[in-house]
Amino acid sequence: MNKPDRWSRRRHSALAGLLLLAFAAPAAAELGDYGFWRTLGNLVAPPGADNPVTSDQRQGEYPLLANPPGYNDGFSPGAYYQWQTVPLAPETGAVCGNGSEYKFFVNRVPNTSNTVVYFEGGGACWDYESCSGQTGIRGARNPDGIPDDYLSLLNPGASLVSPFVVRLHPWSRVKTQNWNMVYVPYCTGDIYSGDRVAVYQDPEGEAEPLVWHHNGLRNSRAVISWLKDNLQRPGQMLTTGCSAGGIGGLTNYYPARRDMAPTRSFLINDSGPAFSAPVGADPQQYPSVLLQGLIRQVWGLDQDNGPLAYLKSGLPGLNLNDLGSLYPALASALPQDRMGHTHFWRDLNYSSYSYERFFDDIEQAPDQATKEALLHQKWAQDTERLKNTLAGLDNFGYYLPMFRDVNESHCTSIIEFANSDIQELGLELDHFVNNVMNGSGAVMQASETDTVADYNKPFNLLYWSLDQLL
Repeated sequence: MNKPDRWSRRRHSALAGLLLLAFAAPAAAELGDYGFWRTLGNLVAPPGADNPVTSDQRQGEYPLLANPPGYNDGFSPGAYYQWQTVPLAPETGAVCGNGSEYKFFVNRVPNTSNTVVYFEGGGACWDYESCSGQTGIRGARNPDGIPDDYLSLLNPGASLVSPFVVRLHPWSRVKTQNWNMVYVPYCTGDIYSGDRVAVYQDPEGEAEPLVWHHNGLRNSRAVISWLKDNLQRPGQMLTTGCSAGGIGGLTNYYPARRDMAPTRSFLINDSGPAFSAPVGADPQQYPSVLLQGLIRQVWGLDQDNGPLAYLKSGLPGLNLNDLGSLYPALASALPQDRMGHTHFWRDLNYSSYSYERFFDDIEQAPDQATKEALLHQKWAQDTERLKNTLAGLDNFGYYLPMFRDVNESHCTSIIEFANSDIQELGLELDHFVNNVMNGSGAVMQASETDTVADYNKPFNLLYWSLDQLL
């Protein structure tokens, strides 16, 4: 029964692939695309890895480790246009925060080597309440691990999260919808950057201590290892994500780009800023310094030969005492890459993480309006400094709209690209995305100053409904 079933699945995948090629394929071939006959051949004989992990890459700090021989990851190379669950064995170094098996998801196509790597968004955690899931969306995403059917339509918060990874999005179009898609789920609460096992005590003294694996960096390395050993080297690659996924894509971009070795590479960080906050700085001048001081310790970022030292080894321009230096360090090290950052000026989600628990006047504000005004003030202070940093970089642009009435004005690229606009400049988010991925010369830099227009837009039933779900 196994052989006929496998052949039937491959035949159905091939038919589905031909239909999708007919309706979704770009009009003109690009770097990384295969011709018609090569594509047909790939439907029958899927291409294998042409850039596998080398023996040297299996060694050293944060090596690229493989599943052990005989381990069944369930991947079917010819199962095109469907999400496949890829589990990673503990031998790869990958594990979710609660110690359960880490897995990620691949949606392959036969017509191109081009690949989008999407880091999932979510919260962050650094204590018992936030890592155990008690704080809901304000804490760690997937505190109980990742189910195999995570990207089914029954979980639209993942399967329909962004046009970047929704192949047949009804109205927002972007060329990654025709690419191989890699969805990297989030379950460690450390923006894909930590490397420390923490033990958190229940403040009520009732439950057992929580042993939590802030294992984000090793998970990311294990994903890259598998991709190199199983898929083609990309002609073009986009690394992106929103919120924790945005900053996770930012911190993992250099090693992922180095090891995947695409011919052309792009980065779009949506709403995951690494604000400048020099160690020991005055919080009134650098509002993110208190949060960053905590996570440096809790997630093990500063340990000897740890995540920041590892990143510094490939990015000599990185100042280990100032995470905001990551932007110019990437721009200098990768002058041919096109990179961009985007977030809303009135983001109330990431700003709450950054400041609310660290400033008494915000946490104890007498009413919601006062709290929001204080959050906006500090967010604007950090954002203005980031904007000025990016303004000096030709290959790292920015797109900063004011407000969108969904998800606390957080993440410009989720759901759809519409309404993440800068009305005074006649720009939509599509313009920025296309400029990063298709443009030449300096990457677009655009910021909204109108504080009224976005608030005067008509009621949006879709956004209201999604907010109720969130």
